[in-house]
Amino acid sequence: MPALTISRQMGSLGDEIAAALADRLGWDLIDRNDAIDRFLGDASPADRHLLRESSKHYLALSPSGLTFLESIEQNLRAFLASHPAVLVGFGTRCLLAGDRDVVHVRVVASRAARAARVRQRYRVSAEEAERLLDASDRRQRRFAAAVYGEELSDPAGFDLTLGTTRLSVEEGVAAVLSVLEKRRARVAAETELPLEALVRAANGGRGAPTPAAVSPEDASPFKHPSEAEFARILDMYGIEWTYEPRTFPLEWDDQGRVVQAFSPDFHLTRFGTYIELTTMDQRHVTEKNRKLKRLRELYPDIDVRIVYRKDFRSLLERFRAAGTR
Repeated sequence: MPALTISRQMGSLGDEIAAALADRLGWDLIDRNDAIDRFLGDASPADRHLLRESSKHYLALSPSGLTFLESIEQNLRAFLASHPAVLVGFGTRCLLAGDRDVVHVRVVASRAARAARVRQRYRVSAEEAERLLDASDRRQRRFAAAVYGEELSDPAGFDLTLGTTRLSVEEGVAAVLSVLEKRRARVAAETELPLEALVRAANGGRGAPTPAAVSPEDASPFKHPSEAEFARILDMYGIEWTYEPRTFPLEWDDQGRVVQAFSPDFHLTRFGTYIELTTMDQRHVTEKNRKLKRLRELYPDIDVRIVYRKDFRSLLERFRAAGTR
């Protein structure tokens, strides 16, 4: 669920940075008014008005039986599952605080810089600009405290704080994109199926090592040479593994004796993931998929993945090609 949340002071260029990021990434740009319109379809016109004017109304019950805040969160998460977005304001940093693939950004600037921008944008006097800034800051503090019980300005809640007193919109965008790219890579490394990451590394190509030839002695613990070669690839990337460490009973007879079981080929200890290769005979794929489905029903906390022939072959071919360059 990749997303960016942008919390910003009035006059800090936060809105401009958010719009530029949404345009650069091709993501939806959603602010508080958009969220009310998109995610509270069952709210009455009166409720919509109150949500725009009163922080506490977010905690009132909606027609769905949830609070308006809970309804927004539920519908927002469903939306983000297939639509990455730049989320501006309305406390989304608090709403999505536990999501590691969401980057939270705070945009601030000096009082003088903010006042000068407000004066220029709204064509107001210096005194009026100060009044607008005070009113905006109070509204933001009240919203965060009333809805989330948090202090909006606490820097600990953000991944990146941009000071735009001298920073341009383009420089701010570049900084956020750099953090977002590194976050994506880290989350992928922590959560992806390791073979998929290896395939992508192989597709990147350059410098990828060629696995050494497997001798009969090396292959002896394995049932098929492909398993030995897969183990070599894991070793090259420093991924700890064990071979067929556990058997999962799947079916029992009337006497309670195990009549069918499944022993995945590899366990990647760091990732807690079991791997079953299907490189020997494609005719077995259907049966393995059936067993895998049954295993997931009986052992829902066990992460088991099937690696298909086409993926393994592609990986090996890429490594071999890299070795000839």
